[in-house]
Amino acid sequence: MKRVLITGANSYVGTNVEKWLMKEPENFYVETLDMRDPNWKNFDFSKFDVVFHVAGIAHVSTKKSMKDLYFKVNRDLTIETAIKAKESGVEQFIFMSSMIVYNSKETRITKETKPNPDNFYGLSKLQAEEGIFPLQSDTFNVVVLRPPMIYGPGSKGNFSKLVKLSKRLLIIPNYLNKRSSLYIMNLCIFIKEYVETEVHGLFFPQNNEYYSLVAVIEYSRKFQHKKCLKLSLFNQIIGFMVNRIRIMKKILGDFYYDNQLITNNDLVTLKDSLESTLRSMIENE
Repeated sequence: MKRVLITGANSYVGTNVEKWLMKEPENFYVETLDMRDPNWKNFDFSKFDVVFHVAGIAHVSTKKSMKDLYFKVNRDLTIETAIKAKESGVEQFIFMSSMIVYNSKETRITKETKPNPDNFYGLSKLQAEEGIFPLQSDTFNVVVLRPPMIYGPGSKGNFSKLVKLSKRLLIIPNYLNKRSSLYIMNLCIFIKEYVETEVHGLFFPQNNEYYSLVAVIEYSRKFQHKKCLKLSLFNQIIGFMVNRIRIMKKILGDFYYDNQLITNNDLVTLKDSLESTLRSMIENE
């Protein structure tokens, strides 16, 4: 049996991973720890085989007033937790970093692409990685994950905003971009695999299929039995703006991991994951 401690109580990722692993109580024992309580430092890590560290500030902010907090939570807390885990005899430490460690000007990311974050959220995650990788040893495996956008039933953030936007868009551009994403159940599949195989190193969990913003909007409208009109008329102008205007690139530009980084074919399909997520969002309105 693997004993797993999730550091970061009530997080979207942590809660789903806990539920997933506990489907096999004969193979996994899971506890969560609230890292906002300063008493976490007195918690006994020694009874666990794995620490899955999800505590952190999840949403990107450009406010300078937030900078110190980002580094305190995303970097310093991660390193402190990893050190405690190693000193306590934990065998594996899994850290949720982010695809945002790469520069937003990138489009296709390969194993050779160097991280170069253009905001302090990404930099805080990258510096956390740099702080825990040296802890790797024969008895302590360090796993760093750089997931793209995570979505699923009950998720918040960019995907839910996209679905809400789709309800108001009767006309959409027929402009297909390419984006990596990660369905929450697929992430759970990855985490279970990493724990069972006792791996270490850098990983890029993502769905097997890329998504396009326009295609997701179209699918969302069809799922809600709403029609939409796709126009290719302005594609050339859109392409010009994507290459020159930052906000347009963020919305309609490419940002994906090369398919050489896909490591698991036994995943929920994009279509099924979208259907599950949309159904959940509509039922909970």
